[in-house]
Amino acid sequence: MSVLPSESKPFPHRHLLGIEGLFPIEISHLLDRAEAYVEQNRQADKKKSLLGGRTVINLFFEASTRTRTSFELAGKRLGADVINMSVATSSIKKGETLIDTAMTLNAMHPDVLVVRHSESGAVRLLSEKVNCALLNGGDGSHEHPTQALLDALTIRRRKGRLDNLVVAICGDILHSRVARSNIHLLNIMGAQVRLIGPKTLIPGGAAALGATVHHDMKEGLSDCDIVMMLRLQTERMHRNYFPSVREYFRFFGLTYDKLASAKPDALIMHPGPMNRGVEIDSEVADDIGRSAIRQQVEMGVAVRMACLEAVTGNLPEISGEVV
Repeated sequence: MSVLPSESKPFPHRHLLGIEGLFPIEISHLLDRAEAYVEQNRQADKKKSLLGGRTVINLFFEASTRTRTSFELAGKRLGADVINMSVATSSIKKGETLIDTAMTLNAMHPDVLVVRHSESGAVRLLSEKVNCALLNGGDGSHEHPTQALLDALTIRRRKGRLDNLVVAICGDILHSRVARSNIHLLNIMGAQVRLIGPKTLIPGGAAALGATVHHDMKEGLSDCDIVMMLRLQTERMHRNYFPSVREYFRFFGLTYDKLASAKPDALIMHPGPMNRGVEIDSEVADDIGRSAIRQQVEMGVAVRMACLEAVTGNLPEISGEVV
């Protein structure tokens, strides 16, 4: 059963497993807290002692640069002890199960686990086996909640709001946890979402998620406020979804010609890593006036600081007593 937010507990959850099911007030609270951390991160002294005495373990079963690094920075800037576990050299490679790994880590009494896993639902399973707080750093093709939050913060800072905006998410929707989390968040906050891509890369039932589906870039981008490009996740593709990269770019790569259908001040976004010349033209990606891609990276640290603060706020207080 969902826990309702209150004035004293605007984010009453021990875990952040996804965006689906959150209330607008909870999302707004996380974004508002992140706003304060944006300013803190621009100061010479970036550290606080809010999480002093807490231990955060980053447990990443998939490769990551932005997410893992920003979670590490977020934890350290809040004063926590942060440990990055290399799964490539862990007991997982020796045949230990995911549950056994969780139980082993649980016995070490961490305060927060940040988990990225290739299987959808793996993070929720872990959350049922540990006593600490758990943050989803991306699970399979399911959700990537902190990415959606940092995207929302980027949009809100540039556009002043999230409601009544038209947001186009373009590319490999089928394999994208980023797309799913963004669809949930944008719908909750009152935006309109369009999904654009070839039929082979749009999941069945996409319209049921609360988005309209388009297979033509210019049509889908018509009068959009935000253009969010996604990379082709070839590592999750086990068959051919399009004839060639060249043809994909021709029809679905973002160029100025296609962008002309959007509003003149439409914001260009990409969660990274970018494949230039595949889903986005370099000139468009580097457009100083319209591209928010670098800003998204900056917002990532602030948002993850806010999320760490939110979940640890629901843990038992550190008493300093020896048990």
